[in-house]
Amino acid sequence: MSVTRKNHYVPQWHQERFFAPGKTTHFLLDLNPPTFKRPDGTVASGRDLFDAPTSRAFVTQDLYSTFFGVEVNDEIERMFFGDIDKRGADAVRAFCGDDQGAWHQHFQDLFEFLDIQKLRTPKGLTWLRQQYPEIGRLGEVLPGVAQNQLMFEMQGIRMLNVTTWTTGVREIVSAERAGVKFILSDHPVTVYNHAIPPSDARNRYPEDPSTALKGSQTLFPLGPDHLLILTNLEYAKNPGTRPEEKRTFARNYQSTMVSTINFIRKRYLTDDQVAEVNFVIKARADRYVAGSRREDIFPEKVVSKSWADLRTTFLPPPDELHRFGGEMYARFENGDVRYQDKFGRTEKPREWLLKEEPKTLLQPRDYCPCGSGKSFGNCCRDKPAHLRMSWTERSIRERNMMFMDALTRLFELETKDWDTIRREMTDDKIAQMYRLYDALWPLETDLLALLPKPDGKMRSVYTGSLHPKLIMEFALGAALYFGEVIIQNPFLISRTLQKDKRPTEHPGQYRGEALKTLMTFFQLMPLVEAGLITLMPDPCDFDLHLRDQVMAMAQARSRTIKFDPSDDPRLKAVMQEDMRRMMLNMPKDALAEHMVEVAGDEEPIGRDTLVDLIEQMKVEDELAILQDDPLTKGGQFELMKMVPNFEMAMYLAQATGAQILTDSPFRWKELDAALARRHLGTNPALIQLQSEISSTPVEFPVGHQAIFHVFDDPSFRRMESLFRAAFAYTAACTADKVKPNFEAHLAARFRRQRDTIKSLIARAKVPAVAARLTTVFRFGGFQDNTINRLLLMSSSEHHLHSVPMATLIERWYAAPRTNNPKSLEL
Repeated sequence: MSVTRKNHYVPQWHQERFFAPGKTTHFLLDLNPPTFKRPDGTVASGRDLFDAPTSRAFVTQDLYSTFFGVEVNDEIERMFFGDIDKRGADAVRAFCGDDQGAWHQHFQDLFEFLDIQKLRTPKGLTWLRQQYPEIGRLGEVLPGVAQNQLMFEMQGIRMLNVTTWTTGVREIVSAERAGVKFILSDHPVTVYNHAIPPSDARNRYPEDPSTALKGSQTLFPLGPDHLLILTNLEYAKNPGTRPEEKRTFARNYQSTMVSTINFIRKRYLTDDQVAEVNFVIKARADRYVAGSRREDIFPEKVVSKSWADLRTTFLPPPDELHRFGGEMYARFENGDVRYQDKFGRTEKPREWLLKEEPKTLLQPRDYCPCGSGKSFGNCCRDKPAHLRMSWTERSIRERNMMFMDALTRLFELETKDWDTIRREMTDDKIAQMYRLYDALWPLETDLLALLPKPDGKMRSVYTGSLHPKLIMEFALGAALYFGEVIIQNPFLISRTLQKDKRPTEHPGQYRGEALKTLMTFFQLMPLVEAGLITLMPDPCDFDLHLRDQVMAMAQARSRTIKFDPSDDPRLKAVMQEDMRRMMLNMPKDALAEHMVEVAGDEEPIGRDTLVDLIEQMKVEDELAILQDDPLTKGGQFELMKMVPNFEMAMYLAQATGAQILTDSPFRWKELDAALARRHLGTNPALIQLQSEISSTPVEFPVGHQAIFHVFDDPSFRRMESLFRAAFAYTAACTADKVKPNFEAHLAARFRRQRDTIKSLIARAKVPAVAARLTTVFRFGGFQDNTINRLLLMSSSEHHLHSVPMATLIERWYAAPRTNNPKSLEL
């Protein structure tokens, strides 16, 4: 079988639909014709208008070919696109007709074809390549390998827009009564947003406005007489809404219920309106447009409206909008009922989590609407809207403070000490505690809207153990050096677990876990209120597609990197301590008998004495359960929270513009493996600074009181500023454009600041622990294509494409342990 290397990115069957009756060609216009030099030295443009058959239109050599050595493979063209195009052709024909049964049959095929058609063009693939910097750099030295990776990612990211399109207003307009006909472009799935004209930087090739923006409308010519227009519901019902804001519940890959036969089909466009459609299609094309008539491909000759004023042609008729949105209920055979609102949410919004946007102009000293706790002038004033956290929902910080207030009342924290809280820890209180947390975090929360964005500020994503005896040591004090620290909340959202494992249903099995979780939360909350720590829930709890993808990636990775507690002496010690604590949960008499047996006959201790001793050991252990016989209620869950995992740590760091911060040697191994997976090596940056950082111990105050005691000293502000400058330099610079003087300045500056801080902590006489920092800066950063894919799937539009900086914190030893993984260091 011969190999197909000429790839049509607009299928030939679709092009043929635009032929005039009786013709086998269409008029093809080259918007950027090649130039050539005449014999006299002048430059002239080549031919720009052709009477072209489909064999020479919208085609590129090896656009979808994959390469294995010298062999060329065309399976993507023949098999992948072959199947989609066949079903797409049937779907397009169906929706140009009136048979609603055919619409229902081909509904999914239409949107699957539409989604891949948006991505498969040269413009779409260039956009995709930009989302993966490694692929772009790889293409310069190993083009075949880069092409293979690009084709893999193209298939991995498919169906990206389907949920947005199908949950909006669907309209098919007609040009059957017009003399002008719709044209076709080399990027035929066109996105129009009246607030983002072609000259806008956000439309710079190969960008398009996101389909998730409220004012974005998707246009797709089904043929010369029919145009599909997809409009977000909020904009359709209120054209005055902010067109550049994201639609409510902009969730990709969300399972949703829609009517497959609800399409508005009552509008017949005039000649002027069809020309306006063609004007937009041509303005968003890359290089080629085609039509059945020469006049149709020059709409600019008759269209005089501004880009914003063209919107009237694309708005669906208001009297037909009642067919879209509303609430839906579906009952299944097992009796379950599924609820869905007009945005696809399966839960009603919780009023106590909503806020109204300010109706008056904010002053610099006003409380910032994002809920950071800072003044507007020191927070959101100078940020563009797309880099602000949500102003219409309670922030992560505000929700944690609400939860803390509720726990204060539940456990009477103002009058009772920790031992009393432990003794009075009933099943009802445990269940109520988890119900309160659930109430603050609906499963359809848009967590990315509540997290900070890459805005130039220094922040870190902490990944490691949330054990209360470990989190105190380094993670809290890291905020003094590295700015805001993002930590995953130790609380579980009960509804994300199977019913037989939920703490709200079986609280007795969570007695020990509840104590550890509460202590960790109490240790973190003072710094959360101060804005030094962002304590966020697990992103996977709100996005099942993200969770499934992350779990699959983690399972694949676990085959090559094994977790061994012996690699981390700190973690191993608390795990052993937890095991001893679990022994204390045994019935006292049984445990005493066991201890007598283990001790043998030498100097036997009375059983009553042992029982008293066991009780004393429980009281002295702050995490021990004080109730009798906790194992009689089905055992105790013992969770090791080593979170977030590698994939989520990378995901969050890129989403928030942060470094990765860990005190786990295992996580450090995983970062090392991420570099090893790169086809192109990354170059170390700021080598002098890296060396200076690791050469001498750094003091970390322990506990929030110690941190607050020294926090206001400007020395820590200058240290945070130093790391912010180093982060920005590494993210923006390349190995061939280093600045030696600047790098030397940062290293000297760090040395001075470290010594000043060490003296400050010594004078303050606060508890502190000496730590060894290993901070790695890499041009090109830590990047994994799977993480970039996750971000795209999550509808993240403002994130880093790699993580330029990572830091490992370890206890300081006079002689470094030989088993410390330092391969990342230089």
